[in-house]
Amino acid sequence: MPATARWPRRVVISAVFTLTLLATAVPADAHPYGYPQAVTIAPDAARPDVVHLTWKPGGVDELTLLGVHLGVLPQDRVLLDGAVDTQENDATILVGSKPFADYLLEQMTASSDGQACAGVIGKASDTGVDVDYTCPGPLGIARIEIRMLSDLDPAYRTVATGPKGKRQVYGPDEYSHDWVLDDAPPPAVADSGTGHDQGTTQRIALAVGPLLLVAAAGSLLRRQVRRRRITRIRPSS
Repeated sequence: MPATARWPRRVVISAVFTLTLLATAVPADAHPYGYPQAVTIAPDAARPDVVHLTWKPGGVDELTLLGVHLGVLPQDRVLLDGAVDTQENDATILVGSKPFADYLLEQMTASSDGQACAGVIGKASDTGVDVDYTCPGPLGIARIEIRMLSDLDPAYRTVATGPKGKRQVYGPDEYSHDWVLDDAPPPAVADSGTGHDQGTTQRIALAVGPLLLVAAAGSLLRRQVRRRRITRIRPSS
């Protein structure tokens, strides 16, 4: 078979390899390109002046990186080649430390009508770390700011889910968002129509886009291989 017959496959394999590198390559001191962090936002059913936030990292290595950043874990946990040496008790050490508590309350805040809400860190579990914010009065709309891990790398993003399944992506373009926590009308936005929802969708796409590109390239490779097999078994005219 002529060498040119193998060219499409080589091109596709090269594309898959390149896209895989783009999707997984990360700086030595931060890993913002894997699964995004997650935050759930919910009002308290019994206390109208309280809003609950639960933060969950995208990966266990992020807890180790944050522990090193805050001085809670030793520096040698981040190796010279950028690999992270995670250990089973890293999360327990980090979450139980005062530097982490101070950091969490600084990077994740709530306010209402321009007045700050007081945060208290609750329990940590498999679902994440809980923080309760008590505001000066009953909440209709709460402004939530989330900058978790942004000081490690500004590329970090957080996908937040609020009441009625509303979602927002926090990142360099927007670290603050107003959440409707009761029957109050939604806050006014500059865009009309579905512009705000489209913007949120675009930011989510940016967070997961590289993974979708890898999947698409892999599908293209399988189609190329299948076509070659069909060509081989088809009788010549």
